[in-house]
Amino acid sequence: MMKPILAACVFVLACGCGPGLTTIAKAEEPAVFDLQGHRGARGLRPENTLAAFRHALELGVATLELDCGVTRDGVVVVSHDSALNPDITRGADGKFLVGAGAPLVTLTYEQLQAFDVGRLRPGSDYAARFPEQQAVDGERIPRLKDLFALVEKSGNRTVRLNIETKIDPLQPALTVEPKAMVEAIVAVIREAGMTSRVTIQSFDWRTLALVRRLAPEIATVALTDQQPGYDTVEVGKPGASPWLGGIDVDDHGGSVPKAVVAVGAKVWSPDALDLTPGVIAEAHALGLTVIPWTVNDPKDMANALAAGVDGMISDRPDVLRALLVSKGIAVPPPTPGK
Repeated sequence: MMKPILAACVFVLACGCGPGLTTIAKAEEPAVFDLQGHRGARGLRPENTLAAFRHALELGVATLELDCGVTRDGVVVVSHDSALNPDITRGADGKFLVGAGAPLVTLTYEQLQAFDVGRLRPGSDYAARFPEQQAVDGERIPRLKDLFALVEKSGNRTVRLNIETKIDPLQPALTVEPKAMVEAIVAVIREAGMTSRVTIQSFDWRTLALVRRLAPEIATVALTDQQPGYDTVEVGKPGASPWLGGIDVDDHGGSVPKAVVAVGAKVWSPDALDLTPGVIAEAHALGLTVIPWTVNDPKDMANALAAGVDGMISDRPDVLRALLVSKGIAVPPPTPGK
């Protein structure tokens, strides 16, 4: 799906100066490589559904990656899109939505339950990208508390959850405001007793600063993208990017890792296409863990491993897991389905 990452990593392998594949994790980090299932396991099951998270647990992942929004009645739900996505959403009549659906913030949780998100629209670009995704008709947009209950019922006491705040500073009307979103998500996390097993990630660093202030016991992850057409960092442009919560990367010499340190995050999750061995080394020297997204091609996975990343977010955790095993890297045990 993605272009090969890091042509420069060939140099790392050739000169032997990069970290060995079996010693990627630093001493202060978890021994297990952070194998993250993107939106559960989007390449195999409908994204951000309980079916996808259940399958990821059965495969064996270190972290369940997911996205959250807030409904009109204040319920935290698991959804990547701020509005109902017509490529994955069917109404009570069984038909896919025509055009963009309603923003989640305009619907109550009960109203959301009328929509089935268990199948991809045939003929869509989305369906073409994930031909191996198995439909699970009847899946609804779950609450965050439902996912916590699923994890508890599974008996897995070590899997972590990486929760993205789906909020866009350029489209404020699509979601609740940042403080309300953070407060709602933190309340669910605390109620479930999961503060030590979650991270909160975001492209909108306003929410990361709020987590640090309102829930300092919860670790944060700084997401970035520097690709044409979706640059959240804006190196070399006047003023601070609206995505970085008032931080201007140019005040830090144009260094994205230094900007991540400035926002107080311990983990940096960049677009995998933005990585080079040099910037990974810089991030590590600053004490950051580097976990790129979204890596689905085995060659890209191998290149990222060679460059020294500490984990990867993937739609195909099964493929990444098999690669890790082939390299002798420890992987989490599967969680038997219950």
